[in-house]
Amino acid sequence: MKVKIELFGATRDFNDQNLLELDLGQKTTIKDIRNKIIQYVDQKFNGNENYIKIINSSAFCSEKNNIVSDNYKITNNEKIGIIPPIGGG
Repeated sequence: MKVKIELFGATRDFNDQNLLELDLGQKTTIKDIRNKIIQYVDQKFNGNENYIKIINSSAFCSEKNNIVSDNYKITNNEKIGIIPPIGGG
């Protein structure tokens, strides 16, 4: 199934389109998506540790703008947002 990941904040550096399209199997969870994005970053950015830290500490939200846990099951063609932590000075 195809899942679109909307990129926000620092994760926008992951792709020029502010969106990642992932082809994933059925019964995919947010944890699976998190791992797939880490694999993508590992390949595209030579394992950039800062990007991996961002992914591991990010929240994800559903199409209905609800924050979802790593156990949240994805439905077919769902759009998910990745929301990195916000830092201030």
